[in-house]
Amino acid sequence: MGQYEDRVERQRLRLEAEKWANGVKTVHSHQLKSMWYDDRPEDTDNGPVIDVSYNDGRIERTIIKSKKKIMMGEAITGEELLRAYTRGGI
Repeated sequence: MGQYEDRVERQRLRLEAEKWANGVKTVHSHQLKSMWYDDRPEDTDNGPVIDVSYNDGRIERTIIKSKKKIMMGEAITGEELLRAYTRGGI
């Protein structure tokens, strides 16, 4: 059975990485228009927002006044996700 140990280990890591990807990296409440990732600065015109960054690179923005949720950023997947997980983050 030793011939499949590498494949089993790689699959185990892949499953761990997929679970890790959905973990919260940071939570940031702000009313700034100059965030490096922000392609929607108009969201802060009428008040603050809450940005939740996930380990896979996604950012979920909640506009506080309207409770509207917007997804920003691109989630990494596959080999790129596995590399990020094994080296400790993006």
